[in-house]
Amino acid sequence: MPDASIRHPSLDGTEIADSVLDLIGETPMVRMKRVSEERGIRCVLAMKHEVTNPGGSSKDRPALEMILAAEASGELQPGGTIVEPTSGNTGVGLAIVAAQRGYKCVFVMTTKVGKEKVDLLRAYGAEVVVCDVAVAPDDPESYYSVAERLTQERNAFRPNQYENPHNPVAHTNTTGPEIWRQTDGRITHFIAGAGTCGTLTGVGRYLKSMNPDIQIIAADPEASVFSGGSGRPYLVEGVGEDFFPAAYDGDLWDDVIPISDEESFLTARYVSETEGILIGGSGGMAVAAAMKVADAADDDAVIVVLNPDSGRGYLSTVFNEDWMMNFGFVQECEQCVGAVLDTRNASIENLLYVNPQQPVSDAIEIMRENGVSQLPVCKNTPPFANAEVSGSVDELELMEVIHRDPGAMDTAVEKVMSGKLPTIGVGQKVELAVSMLETAPALLVLSGGRPLSVLTRSDLLSYFTAVAEAAEAGL
Repeated sequence: MPDASIRHPSLDGTEIADSVLDLIGETPMVRMKRVSEERGIRCVLAMKHEVTNPGGSSKDRPALEMILAAEASGELQPGGTIVEPTSGNTGVGLAIVAAQRGYKCVFVMTTKVGKEKVDLLRAYGAEVVVCDVAVAPDDPESYYSVAERLTQERNAFRPNQYENPHNPVAHTNTTGPEIWRQTDGRITHFIAGAGTCGTLTGVGRYLKSMNPDIQIIAADPEASVFSGGSGRPYLVEGVGEDFFPAAYDGDLWDDVIPISDEESFLTARYVSETEGILIGGSGGMAVAAAMKVADAADDDAVIVVLNPDSGRGYLSTVFNEDWMMNFGFVQECEQCVGAVLDTRNASIENLLYVNPQQPVSDAIEIMRENGVSQLPVCKNTPPFANAEVSGSVDELELMEVIHRDPGAMDTAVEKVMSGKLPTIGVGQKVELAVSMLETAPALLVLSGGRPLSVLTRSDLLSYFTAVAEAAEAGL
């Protein structure tokens, strides 16, 4: 531990910060001029760029506020341990504060989070525990349950950003006043992603107190509860929820704009290439919503969108071509997997599936009626666009199960299902599908990050036959 008794020279008259914690806040605001020009936006569209916080995100603000409050209340004692579930940014903020004030950190993350975010937290000396994102919130192995168990086992302090009132307070005290000052009080709309709701509620409270006519608008993943979804599945990190956090204040919000994973990621790439501002998926989501608002706004509007972090945390996902192609967000070629699906019998639905709770007999009936041998097991359906894949069933495996136990016809599919089918993007090459089907019985085709269809060897044979017949006919 550092020796607190050591006296340091005064920094009076210098521009040297006393510690990295003094660098939190006072982030810049920049007009999105090139994006506005390309889209014909005549009003002011500006970005509050939180990347210049020492941890690279807006979460540094509540991290500091929550720890200072816990110290003042006695909840966090000298040399103590901090445990928090996080998608990365809050963890970094807490790790920075912990390093400065002598605490240990344990962070719980999901498999949805990119590897670089896990590595980043470990670089700060934190312990990281990764949980399966597909596990239900009330499962003992879920993101939230594991964090609660570790808090008890380590006799630790859990800031609990979802419930902690000092989360929105941080933004009411700092972010809101900065935005008001930087726009000279001319701001008409504020847009930010909805997650813990700390930013939207905290900034919204301050701005509404200064001018009740300012529009507070939440950008939200399509499947999140804030825009009427179930809370899953979606791929964009750090925003959206499957429950309403304590800081949620729907009366404060003037609108909620749902944005798909595809639009979020493609907007992040567009802004990064057009403005030279590298933003992540949640930043892309917020900007996509802000552009919709700007398209319909009056010429004298001043729209501020909060960019929470940098795209450097998404180099293995949003800015990785292989990842984007595998999830069906970008297309690799013209004659791709999508072309194979287009030649298939139109009577077959795009996505045939069975729910985990349905009996095995239902799965067999679906296979018989449609002449297929494999089915993905999906929940959160219908519609299939909201399907969350949890496994698969195969006719040969079901035959063996029923042969051993005829009563298994009434067993829930989830009791006998196998692992998930390998995935391929709708825009990936047919050659890749051929290679993958040499070892896999079928592939799950993704489009826009969502399951679209199951691709089989039979589908490929039909496609190659159609191509050959077209070539022979001179088409």
